[in-house]
Amino acid sequence: MCLSIPGKVISIDESNPDLKMGKVSFSGVTKDICLQWLPDVHVGEYVLAHVGFALSKIDEKDAEETISVLKEMGDLE
Repeated sequence: MCLSIPGKVISIDESNPDLKMGKVSFSGVTKDICLQWLPDVHVGEYVLAHVGFALSKIDEKDAEETISVLKEMGDLE
């Protein structure tokens, strides 16, 4: 079973046209994430990421609810 975590895109690097990357914040922890599969993602939007790859976009309300539940479960400490 896989778990994807919601994160907010804080910057996008398109200097390499073959590999769109971005800095994504996961409750304050920033990671470099591949955004190649999401050509229409923009700074400020939320994505679901798993093992360094953004898999889909998620709206802000759903992202915040998911983050809240994960914090309650103790999985984002």
